Amino acid sequence: MNMKKISLISLLVLGVFVLSACSSRTAVNTWPGLAADSARAYLANGSEIYAIDLKTGKEAWHYPESADAKHVYFATPVLTEDGQLLIGSEGTNHAFVSINVETGKENWSEPFLGAQGKWVAPPLVFNDTIYAPNTDGFVYVLDLQGKSVADPIDIGGSLWSAPSTDGKLLYIASLDHHLHIIDPATNTTVGEPVDLGGAAPSSPVVTADGAYVGSFTSNIQFIKPNGNHDTVAEAANWVWGTPALDGDTLYYADLDGNVFSFDTASGNQNWTEIKPDGPIVASPLVVGDQIYVATEAGTFFALDKDAKIAWEKDPGGDAANIYTTPVASGDLILVAPYKGDSLLAAYDAAGKQAWTFTPEK
Repeated sequence: MNMKKISLISLLVLGVFVLSACSSRTAVNTWPGLAADSARAYLANGSEIYAIDLKTGKEAWHYPESADAKHVYFATPVLTEDGQLLIGSEGTNHAFVSINVETGKENWSEPFLGAQGKWVAPPLVFNDTIYAPNTDGFVYVLDLQGKSVADPIDIGGSLWSAPSTDGKLLYIASLDHHLHIIDPATNTTVGEPVDLGGAAPSSPVVTADGAYVGSFTSNIQFIKPNGNHDTVAEAANWVWGTPALDGDTLYYADLDGNVFSFDTASGNQNWTEIKPDGPIVASPLVVGDQIYVATEAGTFFALDKDAKIAWEKDPGGDAANIYTTPVASGDLILVAPYKGDSLLAAYDAAGKQAWTFTPEK
């Protein structure tokens, strides 16, 4: 095992299993979770969740009003069509909560407290049902009021990523080295778990014909709905993030810092070696004609589809790393550095910085 793997594993193990909350705003030993709608960005960063106005870069609200040991957040927040922001806490009560995106107040009078483990994964909302994976190995099935509507689905292993769906089936990856297919009509698994050969910490990307998933086997596998699967593309090192699918092109990256462009129709790689400046944990983001890549070294790159670097930025300063997947909203691309000078930075497609966000003390 090389030092890059050791560094990243140590960081995540420290963050997920030793993380503790403080009685005031504090940085934590995990990277933040990031989501956005058309009006605000939502940043889960330790003891608090921040809503940031996308026009001004100013705080709209934060949750909770007073930080305490019950509240520790680093999962990616999930937005629902009816204006909820869903996220689970790693804090002492392991609460899964719903927040009103307009006010920052809780929607549910009581959070869901039925899980036995930590909330690392974001949920999936499908057919007005919340499928919430937990590190205890269960997917909890809730309605949009936070009430359990079915028995938890026993997946096994530790679940760190959201389920993905093709509109019929759910695909969920586990650290137990398997990908599991769930029929939401019965909330049962379909067939035997698919053996990936290595841990899969991120969500699959799903098409009408199946799912592409990367894992610590240093490759990309394609899994059909019946469970048949093949290795379709290789990497030089572990694949941590979710691949990004743009038409017939699949973009993915590895812990050696390589960025790959794979033609799913021909089965060929589009690029020769593209290696910006360090290990890549965050998933690539494709917007228009550019691919956005963030590296552990703290650099934020925009590549064109011929693998040329359009621009590169250092959003967090010299001491920052970036592990969080960038997010697009309107004309802005948002990036959240870990241990940076600011918690969030916004850029346009030309690389011009619109604003940065740092909480007021």
